[in-house]
Amino acid sequence: MSEREMGLRARLVAVGVDLVAEEGVQALSLREIARRAGVSHGAPRRHFPTHLELLSAIAREGFAELGTLVAEELRDEEKGPRAQLAALAGLYVEFGLSRRGMYELMFRHDLLESDSLGLRETSLPLFNSLADLVSRARPDVRAPEVAGALWANLHGIVQLWGWGSLRLATGTDGVEPFVRSALDAHLGPEPR
Repeated sequence: MSEREMGLRARLVAVGVDLVAEEGVQALSLREIARRAGVSHGAPRRHFPTHLELLSAIAREGFAELGTLVAEELRDEEKGPRAQLAALAGLYVEFGLSRRGMYELMFRHDLLESDSLGLRETSLPLFNSLADLVSRARPDVRAPEVAGALWANLHGIVQLWGWGSLRLATGTDGVEPFVRSALDAHLGPEPR
C-alpha cells in the first residue's frame, strides 16, 4: 500500500473518530465519512471492503486510547491491587461518560469484526488487566468471572448514568459511590 493510500486510510479512520465523538455511532455511515474526508463515497471501500471493517478500525482507536490510559494508571506500582482496581474502575467509567459515542461503538460487537484489524488484540488486554488485578486482590475467587461481572456492573453504571436513570432513581450527584459499591459487591468490603 502506497504512502498516499495509507494517508487516506488513516484520514478515514480519523474522520470516523471525530464523527463518532461529535454525533455518535448512528452517524458513522460510509457516505458521511467519505464526505467529511473529502473523497468519493466509494473511496472507503478500497481500504475497508466492508462497513464493519471501517467501524472496527475506528473502535480500535478507542481501545488504544483507553489502553494507554490504563497502562499509565497501572504504572503506579506503589498502589496495591485493590487501589489499582478502584483507579481502573474510575478511569473506565470516566472514559465511558466523556466519550459516549466511541464507548458505545467499542462495545457494539454486533457492529464490529473482532477478528480483523487487530481489534481483539487491542481490546482483550484491557479485560486481562482487570482480571489480573481481581486475581491479585482476591486470589480466592475465579478472577475471569468476577472481572466479567465487575466489568458488566461498571458498564451498567456508565449506561444508566449517561441516560440519567441512576441520578433520577437515587438522587446521587456523582458516579463515585456506585463505582465504590460495585467494587465492594464484587471484591468484598475494603479492609479498614
